[in-house]
Amino acid sequence: MLTKTKRAKRIFNREETISAYLFLLPALIFFVGFVIVPMILCLVTSFFNYTMTDFKFVGFQNYVEIFTKDKVFRKSLVNTILIVIVSVPAVTVFSLWVSSAIYRLRGPVCSFFRCVFYLPVVTGTVAVTVVWKWMFNQYTGLFNYVLQAGGIIDQKISWLGNEKTAIWCIILILFTTSIGQRIVLYVSALGNVDASLIEAAEVDGATKFQVFWKIKWPQIMPTTLYILVITTINSFQCYALIQLLTSGGPNNSTSTIMYYIYYEAFKLYRYGYGNAMGVILAIIIAIFSAIQFKVAGSSRD
Repeated sequence: MLTKTKRAKRIFNREETISAYLFLLPALIFFVGFVIVPMILCLVTSFFNYTMTDFKFVGFQNYVEIFTKDKVFRKSLVNTILIVIVSVPAVTVFSLWVSSAIYRLRGPVCSFFRCVFYLPVVTGTVAVTVVWKWMFNQYTGLFNYVLQAGGIIDQKISWLGNEKTAIWCIILILFTTSIGQRIVLYVSALGNVDASLIEAAEVDGATKFQVFWKIKWPQIMPTTLYILVITTINSFQCYALIQLLTSGGPNNSTSTIMYYIYYEAFKLYRYGYGNAMGVILAIIIAIFSAIQFKVAGSSRD
């Protein structure tokens, strides 16, 4: 009797497992066909001189050219790292600060602020970029008008046409379009912090900073790690803003790796060369993400 029961249970578990995999099969096919296979093809074709008219194996020649001869790639790499180094901490800290200020507010008020900050996220990238492009316009832009009216500047500034200011305009726009989702995540995380621990610490005379650092911060660390990783990836993959605003100019001062990949692959039709840069970008993102996981894990310990 016991053997029959075990056999029936084993059959039931097997059928349940098969059913689960059948439900997952459509998503698995999509993931393999549109994520795994393109990744493999990207890696393979990065070792070829793959153009509109040629498909020739060249080994590591594309990678050698990238690191030894391509000055535009080096400039794009510096610009990309600058965007990451500036935007990731700024977005994370500002989102946490705003979330700490609004998560205690009552329902409708808190929802209002979350909606206001989240609005740029759900607004189309093209629409947001067009508005920013108008504000940065040298002749009719809002920034030049306000600064001149306030007597701060004498001559109108070409914000997107100046090598010194163009990259910072990109970072500013990326910052404003990135904080909405992070604020919503932080508000949710702070709302889930154990209130009894906070009350006990306050009764024991802990300051607000001590309550945050010793109680809130460890409990929102998983959310912080997630925000750091997705913000880093989004910053490394900054492309739409560059394409719509500056096309990498002036003088490649706003060119990023992602934009340069697009330029080489779809403007110059050097698909193998572009894929080689894509592999390098993937490795850099993986290294940054691994460092973030390591630092966040050690801080939790």
